[in-house]
Amino acid sequence: METGGGYRLERDALGTVEVPLSAYYGIHTARAMENFAVGGRRVNPHLIKALITVKKAAAIAHLKLNSYPPEIAMAIVQACDEIHAGGYADQFPVSALQGGAGTSTNMNINEVLANRAAQLLGGTRGDYTVVHPLDHVNCCQSTNDVYPTALRIAAVGLVRRLSDAFASLQESLQSKELEFAGVLKLGRTELMDAVPMTAGQSFGAYAKAIQRDRWRLYKAEERLREINIGGTAIGTGINAPLRYTFYITGLLQELTGYGLARSEYPMDPTQNMDVFVEVSGLLKAAAVNLLKISGDLRLLASGPAGGFGELVLPTVQAGSSIMPGKVNPVMAEMLGTAAMRVIANDSAVTLAAGSGQLELNAFMPLIADALLDSLELLDQAVRLFTERCITGIRVCAVRCGELLEHSTVLAAAFVGHIGYEQSAEIAIQAREGGKSIRQAVLDSGLLSGEQIDRILHLDQLTMPGVPGRRSE
Repeated sequence: METGGGYRLERDALGTVEVPLSAYYGIHTARAMENFAVGGRRVNPHLIKALITVKKAAAIAHLKLNSYPPEIAMAIVQACDEIHAGGYADQFPVSALQGGAGTSTNMNINEVLANRAAQLLGGTRGDYTVVHPLDHVNCCQSTNDVYPTALRIAAVGLVRRLSDAFASLQESLQSKELEFAGVLKLGRTELMDAVPMTAGQSFGAYAKAIQRDRWRLYKAEERLREINIGGTAIGTGINAPLRYTFYITGLLQELTGYGLARSEYPMDPTQNMDVFVEVSGLLKAAAVNLLKISGDLRLLASGPAGGFGELVLPTVQAGSSIMPGKVNPVMAEMLGTAAMRVIANDSAVTLAAGSGQLELNAFMPLIADALLDSLELLDQAVRLFTERCITGIRVCAVRCGELLEHSTVLAAAFVGHIGYEQSAEIAIQAREGGKSIRQAVLDSGLLSGEQIDRILHLDQLTMPGVPGRRSE
């Protein structure tokens, strides 16, 4: 029923609410906008699209089952296709932080699809005698099976994207491992000089960590493929015939291209959120690796005059409004910032998952928001970091050589030849006399210059075995 001022009146069991005439959403969405006006973050678009996919599959299943008039099912499918093509994005205004286990999001979807489908059939928005949000769009469904299923679908898609991003990062790190293989530098433990390594070896270690993250993500997708669609309210499947459940599961497989499988015990994924905790935990592990890498690069590139200065990171923007010429490691900082947010999001997922009660978790919207945010953040941050930082990193071989030459840590290379005690003595003498280890050993007369050169060769210092005796 239309009213003045560009509004229509919609009614539910609680009363009436004015809804804008132009809105495709309805009374439940309007109430949710008032009740959950917090945070300023809308429901993640990837979750919206996944929910639309579920609704499309349901409508096609009902078309096969002849659950309601075929023209209604076909109109719902067309409305779903229009939203997938980018239409009506402004019709999903509900806050990501909502009560009700996602009911407001599900009803928002139901109302938009019902009103658009009704319009396609010659009806008007708000006239649910043509297409009903619950009797048609939500037929044989509950928020409690639709929402977790959609979240898993959205997460699988983002996991695949993130896995590709990590693959590119791994390849770039391996490329730097080869590029810097001939540059000898100091290793460091507890920020103090340690035995020598190549600049490439540090990038090789980073690549191995990222490779593990890729594998973890690959395994995470397996966990996400089990869906509870057809379980309805608490997993028992009330009001959802088995034929419908089998139809919609197969249709979701076709529509997404994912190896989705119906849970053998739908009550489990309806109430237990540990799979999302597991996936979030793997994202946290990846974030920890990225945070470590970002911190290392910032340290190794520090200075350049007053720091390590061993690496030169790409210049992407001016670094100061008061110090001309200053350049900061902003891409590494950006990566670290994203990693910190993912670690924080994991805490939210953990708390929300553990706060579920009995047959449902009321905090699924928080799990969805935090998990999908982490997946998107890591994907975007890793791609930018790879493109704007890793691929353009240079190593300052001269600086690496200077620092190594002036460090007494090279004394460790002679332990296998003159023993620990004499090597330690030489290190002290070199430090006190301002000499290099090479010169101090030569002055001691314990080894010849030829022996010293063989021991201090790059291949001898950075591979397993006793330097100078690797061929023995």
